[in-house]
Amino acid sequence: MSNTITKTISLLTACCLFYLQVLAHNGSIAYAYPLGAITVDGNLSDWPGDARKYPIAMELSRTKPKNEADFSGFFQLGYRLDNHSLYIAFTITDDDFIEDTSENVRWNTQDGLELSIDARHLLSGSGVASFMYSKKLRNINNAFYDPWAGTANWSIMEVAMVRNGNTRLYEWRIQLGNELVVGKTIGFDFHVFDKDGDGSFTYSAWGKGGEKYMNPNSLGDVLILPTTAKLGTLSGKLKWDKPTAVKLPGQVCLIANKNLWVATTLDSLGNYSATVPVGKYEIGLYDRYYRTDDQVYGAMQQKPVMVDVKAAQNAIARAVILPSTPVPDLLPEKGILFDLTAANASQVDNFIETYMKYYNIPGVSLALIKDGKLVYHKTYGVRNAMTGEKVDDNTLFQAASITKPVFSFAVERLAERGVINLDKPLYEYLPYKDIEYDERYKLITARHVLTHRTGFPNWRWMNESGKLDLKFTPGTSFCYSGEGFEYLRMVIEKITGKPVEQVLKEEVIEPIGLYHTFFSKNDSLLRVVANGHYDKRPSKADPPERPNMAASMHTEAAIFTRFMINLLEQKGLSHGMYDTILSKHSEDTSYHSKYPTYMGMSLEIRETPYGKSFGHGGNNGDFKCKFEVYKDLKMGYAIFTNSNTSDQLLNNLRKFLVEGKDKP
Repeated sequence: MSNTITKTISLLTACCLFYLQVLAHNGSIAYAYPLGAITVDGNLSDWPGDARKYPIAMELSRTKPKNEADFSGFFQLGYRLDNHSLYIAFTITDDDFIEDTSENVRWNTQDGLELSIDARHLLSGSGVASFMYSKKLRNINNAFYDPWAGTANWSIMEVAMVRNGNTRLYEWRIQLGNELVVGKTIGFDFHVFDKDGDGSFTYSAWGKGGEKYMNPNSLGDVLILPTTAKLGTLSGKLKWDKPTAVKLPGQVCLIANKNLWVATTLDSLGNYSATVPVGKYEIGLYDRYYRTDDQVYGAMQQKPVMVDVKAAQNAIARAVILPSTPVPDLLPEKGILFDLTAANASQVDNFIETYMKYYNIPGVSLALIKDGKLVYHKTYGVRNAMTGEKVDDNTLFQAASITKPVFSFAVERLAERGVINLDKPLYEYLPYKDIEYDERYKLITARHVLTHRTGFPNWRWMNESGKLDLKFTPGTSFCYSGEGFEYLRMVIEKITGKPVEQVLKEEVIEPIGLYHTFFSKNDSLLRVVANGHYDKRPSKADPPERPNMAASMHTEAAIFTRFMINLLEQKGLSHGMYDTILSKHSEDTSYHSKYPTYMGMSLEIRETPYGKSFGHGGNNGDFKCKFEVYKDLKMGYAIFTNSNTSDQLLNNLRKFLVEGKDKP
């Protein structure tokens, strides 16, 4: 919502939601007409008296205003071609004005206003520039990948705010440059914030959708129209081809051309209606596939639905009909890896490429092991969905939590040489001030870290307080935790006297040949790193400045199979240590698996009909990945993706390759 929200908050959202189905903008539509001379001074007397008023409260926060006097209002808008500017005027009623002028001012500590603009408004996807305005807080969020949004700054803005009793007036002028074209649509929305003296905080927006500061699909549509524009109504229906309980999409797109298109919302029966300029429109979904309830449905029409809108008339389009049968899952009865040959390897490509289309996954790196050897490696798609840079053999992906077993391997090697005792309390090596207020932390050992039994949360920022705590007495239960790995990293650096990356180089990278793998930012990594993506929106390629042993490894599939094969061949550690690594240490109760599943030593172990498998997944939000090795079969796979929408691909890959389709 505001630029003070960090990537970690977005990451939490991504971890909590499997996939948010979005289409194209949020269904709110407004019309901007030419204006006369306007002075941006908070005095709206120079605005046309007949300028249409749009309510600000079409989408409210969970906390609602008590009444209209508490918080309500409307906005008006128009444009001038002579200065290429969009003008917006807000009239806000608020009986309790709060202004935070402290150094700790935040978006939610005062009354304020945040505007979000998608000036290019491309069907193929574009970016948002968001401007937070108050007396003390004036920040910008920029979609770095978008030519307009990435360079937008306060120099293109002119803003005034005036208070008249319980009314405050905001007046904005935004220079859109060449993006302000008559007959074009732009993306626009906002949040108006209301902080009251009783501590309550309310916000309202024009249309539905969160993260407006970064998500163009959460914005409404503004049509830039001439004074003489003639409008008509376009209505119709979206429906399934036969009765089904599956929920329909929430919107359809009405497309006149690449510059003029809007999204309009559907009611519960699939009906839609919108007032649009006259002309021919194509009606359909923004995406070629519709995803809901973990199913994928085809959304492309065999014959485009076209309609001609005429002035002051209601044009009724024929129904947009969706097939109620999900698209094929492509899962075989028997995994194809058993019989994989060069001749049928195209089945692998078809599976990966099809799932990439189903789930809007920009890029993939895949490697397969058979008979204990790397037998197949291929990269697919793009590093960056906006620039179209291709993934190749050198492209590196965030490995997220797959970092943990690599670091664990180094710790286990040190333990076998007596450098660290896995059962000695870590505080005896290095006290930890962040948790020293709880004496129970003195029970934590390296073994507890490697088996996720420290009692730490995954990350402290997930706590409401933001502070590190213990959820239970160390060693008594299971709780997946990255915090434990970071504590252990500090201990390893203390007792070895070396930076952890030097330890990893000596214990893992060089012995195994895991080259072209990095744990923190450097020039080599920046040249080849992929961008992560949230719903096809690229994240900035910004590796961490320092290594994080729970999440910061960057690698690719073919290279990473060297680590997998090393574990399969049980090299680098004693057989006794491998027995410990692959034995049950913790019950992983975070999900219900078809086969017995538990935590070994930093590895997820599954007892399958094909024997024991070991592996690990990774999820940094905009990157998701997984590796798994079937010990008895000597088969396995590693897959890295640069998207938050990859879950179904990762979940079904083991079925496609080894386990086959689930039996009824």
